[in-house]
Amino acid sequence: MSNPTSLKYAQTHEWVRVEPTGELTVGITEHAQDLLGDLVFAELPEVGQRYAAKEECMLLESVKAASDIYMPVGGEISAVNTSLEDEPELINQDSFGDGWLFKIQPDNQADVDELLSNDAYEASLDE
Repeated sequence: MSNPTSLKYAQTHEWVRVEPTGELTVGITEHAQDLLGDLVFAELPEVGQRYAAKEECMLLESVKAASDIYMPVGGEISAVNTSLEDEPELINQDSFGDGWLFKIQPDNQADVDELLSNDAYEASLDE
């Protein structure tokens, strides 16, 4: 399992990609989707909803369990991956691509710097 080095990571297994517009795309890591197993339902947040960093913002259900997904940084939901409503398995198939979850307009772009690098995230998995 290899996490892209260009992304930032939260301890709670979300990844963040900074887009050229400053918007953030968020998904879950390969490790997280592997632990969850086959996903069967995604309860997406609503566009326009605001969340604080580390606040629960959506739910993923798998054949094994339900798992909360947390906001990696504070901000407003600017888009959601509506494909997941009919095809939550996209997360299992391509967690760093077509399986992205939502996009955020961050309250403070500098908060992204507080997230983990690829090396720090991978080290945290070994603890």
